[in-house]
Amino acid sequence: MKMSLSEVSPALTVRPYTAADRDRWTAFVERCPEATFFHRIEWKDVIERAFRHRTHYLVAERETELVGVLPLAEVKSFLFGHSLASLPFCVYGGSAATDPGAAAALHAAARDLARERGASHLELRHREAKEPDWPRQDLYVTFRKEILPDVEANMLAIPRKQRAMVRKGIQRGLRAEFDASVDRFFALYADNVHRHGTPALPRRYFALLKETFGDACKVLTVVDPQGAPVSSVLTFYFRGEVLPYYAGDHERARELAANDFKYWALLEDGCERGYRVFDYGRSKQGTGSFDFKKNWGFEPTPLAYEYALLQGDRIPENNPLNPKYRAFIAAWRRLPIGLANALGPYIVRSLG
Repeated sequence: MKMSLSEVSPALTVRPYTAADRDRWTAFVERCPEATFFHRIEWKDVIERAFRHRTHYLVAERETELVGVLPLAEVKSFLFGHSLASLPFCVYGGSAATDPGAAAALHAAARDLARERGASHLELRHREAKEPDWPRQDLYVTFRKEILPDVEANMLAIPRKQRAMVRKGIQRGLRAEFDASVDRFFALYADNVHRHGTPALPRRYFALLKETFGDACKVLTVVDPQGAPVSSVLTFYFRGEVLPYYAGDHERARELAANDFKYWALLEDGCERGYRVFDYGRSKQGTGSFDFKKNWGFEPTPLAYEYALLQGDRIPENNPLNPKYRAFIAAWRRLPIGLANALGPYIVRSLG
């Protein structure tokens, strides 16, 4: 890739990441307050190996000190267009910086790179707005809440109706188990997304996440009294935070209150292990998942997904709420699940 240095001052430069930067990148993400789990350098390996997308990671330096990072991946799709994003398959991303000028420098370099690569747009997934003049998508919110140091205090902090559902799951004899593999999780996840009419990510992706992140990526599965799995969640752990990220359930889960029990088991485990924040993840406004999380007493916080539009003047709407995908969703639900699981990865790899 031919790329000139982007300079904001004589001492602040932006350049492409190299393999020699790996340890410095990791150390920076550990100490930078803006950095998230999705800034970890291992995501570069995951995205390249699981989806074969080209990555373009950028670093900002002031003289010899690393002061900012921006992970980017290029997605080319006949159906959904050509984009540069930070970061596909990650709810947070964008720049993470400790220097006031680093974010702007990284964004300018990323926009130049997107234009050079012929992308229609650059998408930065920030938790808070950093480019107020850029178009912004306001569809997504996140839900984050403090984990109290006492297990019973966390139970009592759940609103009464949802707390009753948790207790119902306990009374039904549900159990939570941490799994060594993604097998039970994937079966429940694939069934769940198929019922909702959306393609499933490939099993190898989830296996790669668990292999790559080790103890920072765990699978918790809820089983009924007979040991049958009814609900499961793949969770990330980062700097005192618990981030349930991918989930799936059986059709029986609702009657058993398995989903409420699942998240309680995860919250209880996090409390006992000294974690401080429960990040319920991203949801689209106006959806069932949004309502479920709000009913747990979590307040939604809008996410700032900011766009540099290089071709056209509209933010892309590649999500299931777009009315033009209704026919596709209805047809996908009718596919045999085996066929859906085989075809899904070829479609979903381009969505991110």
